[in-house]
Amino acid sequence: MTRAQREGQVISGGPTMPSHVAGGLSVFDRFATRVSGFVSRAWFFVLCVLLVVLWGPSYLLLPDVDTWQLIINTVTTIVTFLLVALLQNTQKRADEAVQHKLNAIADGLADLMGELAKEHPHLQIDGTELRTAVGLEERESTA
Repeated sequence: MTRAQREGQVISGGPTMPSHVAGGLSVFDRFATRVSGFVSRAWFFVLCVLLVVLWGPSYLLLPDVDTWQLIINTVTTIVTFLLVALLQNTQKRADEAVQHKLNAIADGLADLMGELAKEHPHLQIDGTELRTAVGLEERESTA
């Protein structure tokens, strides 16, 4: 870790380290986490399968099929849309947490390589490359 990071200073434009991440979750983040936990359980999947199994024969039993199809399609589309948004929020936060941890590990390893470079000069180049890689996700394009 660099001296500025050891002293708790946030370097402008530098990577976010775990100790610099705000500790609280917003109401929406807490809600998304609870929904994610709720819908990721096996019994929720079984409930969804059961709903589909019960819905299938209703096509033959109900006289006004068009109205029923419209209702079930609308409800499932809305639920799917909302769940995708909530689950994406949870996934994004998990990805960011993993990235912060990787940045901290890489930064610590780069510091160690810098210390060992006195005895092994080739480590200086590798340490510099590793330190450059910290925060790379913020500078790299997908295009």
